[in-house]
Amino acid sequence: MNKINPNVDFFFSKAGKWHKEYEQLRRIILDCGLTEELKWGQPCYTCPTGSSGRAFQKKNIVLIHGFKEYCALLFFKGALLQDAKGILIQQTENVQSARQVRFTNVQEIVKLAPTLKAYVYEAIEVEKAGLKVTLKKTAEYKVPEEFQNKLNKTPALKKAFEALTPGRQRAYLFYFSQPKQSKTRESRIEKCIPKINNGKGLND
Repeated sequence: MNKINPNVDFFFSKAGKWHKEYEQLRRIILDCGLTEELKWGQPCYTCPTGSSGRAFQKKNIVLIHGFKEYCALLFFKGALLQDAKGILIQQTENVQSARQVRFTNVQEIVKLAPTLKAYVYEAIEVEKAGLKVTLKKTAEYKVPEEFQNKLNKTPALKKAFEALTPGRQRAYLFYFSQPKQSKTRESRIEKCIPKINNGKGLND
């Protein structure tokens, strides 16, 4: 088993509802030889720096996170895994690469431990092979009607949006498209216009 990272301990000490589940997932993942780090406030596990083949060192493999109804192990390139057991879940249709394995109790994790390890090892091999998920192009994303109207009425905004990197454009389109109500979509767009005009991404 690889070493526990003291910098990540606080996450587990304050885990609350999913404490036992998180600890079990932690043991399973560390037993696969991954390096434990803290990224985005979550326990993230990467290819060990001592591995041969520098191209895949430090690459993100899996991340532990939790929600109100379940906790999960997230595979960053889960879309490329064979998923022989059919346990991987795509969070939303817009999530292209990552896939989750969800749990509601520690018994489920214990039962799936051998399978989870097999998936982790497969994910490592995916990185070793340099495989990449083919992402949808920006042009394939639907532009919400409310945002399209803004672009049509405001040439400066259209120019600023088109000047953004494709990744930033996709992030905005995804963010604007999420709400079901038009009023909420319009509110999101209005709040983001200054950032777009300043050449900033959604999370910049």
